[in-house]
Amino acid sequence: MGNLIKVLSRDIDNNAGNFFLDFENAQPSPAEQQVWEEVNEVLTEALVVLQELQAYSGAGEEIRQAIQRPGEERVQEQAWAAVVPLVGKLKKFYQFSLKLECSLRSLLVALTRSGSSPTQHLEHEQALARQFAQILHFTLRFDELKMTNPAIQNDFSYYRRTISRMRINNLAADEGNEVNNELANRMSLFYANATPMLKTLSDGTTKFVSDNPDVPIENTTDCLSTMACVCKVMLETPEYRSRFASDETILFCLRVMVGVIILYDYVHPAGAFVKTSGIDMKGCIRVLKEQPPSSVEGLLNALRYTTKHLNDETTSKQIRNMLQVN
Repeated sequence: MGNLIKVLSRDIDNNAGNFFLDFENAQPSPAEQQVWEEVNEVLTEALVVLQELQAYSGAGEEIRQAIQRPGEERVQEQAWAAVVPLVGKLKKFYQFSLKLECSLRSLLVALTRSGSSPTQHLEHEQALARQFAQILHFTLRFDELKMTNPAIQNDFSYYRRTISRMRINNLAADEGNEVNNELANRMSLFYANATPMLKTLSDGTTKFVSDNPDVPIENTTDCLSTMACVCKVMLETPEYRSRFASDETILFCLRVMVGVIILYDYVHPAGAFVKTSGIDMKGCIRVLKEQPPSSVEGLLNALRYTTKHLNDETTSKQIRNMLQVN
């Protein structure tokens, strides 16, 4: 049981210990089973969401044709027929973000429960810690794919313009496919954000803290900083890295580290970059910069552009310089 404590105090006592947070194989104990099963359903759906987003090619050509030939009914119908099922996918992605937020909340309830330290929670509830990590991994992967696909916002904008025109002209849209106005507004706000899933989780974590005044905020921030520390130590220690069965786990670990830093930065009043933060930011950035640039540029950008406190006066000049674009 003392192995995790050894890992967390490694920088102080130079005792690396033998702890390994098993992101690849951790299985639920009977106490974790109920929450694990609920979250596992959502994570299974997450794989499908990622596959569909990866395959999302958009209706750019059909929309261009419709804009260039506004008087040709057949061209307008073709564009509409191409866009409607795509908007159905975008609706599904948005609704999935709400499920993901609920799962995150369930995990936070379990991992911040009073009576155990964050270290003990991670040690005793590794399967839930692994699911928490999987949610963060999915989130950053989703946002990376969304950021590089302008078709998403273009398709949805065209859909909304066309629906408005139909309403003005009293033309019936297919009821089964239509996104009502309130949902469309929420979807617009979601997709307008550069990193929509990360914003959903950041808002959800902040709301979890405000909705649970009986749970000290430190329970949540210490859980996040502990996870960041474990990821950093596993990544920078050859003994631990060599135990990963797949190179993919290295990228998984990097994404999780960045994800918990961003959540911490939103939840902690002073943020992740202040000197008194529970996270060794210089060490985490150094670990990122030691990886092949092509695999971590998106993660460095996430720290540069989606955190809350990086540009505060309390952030050291050294950290800002480390995150400057070369």
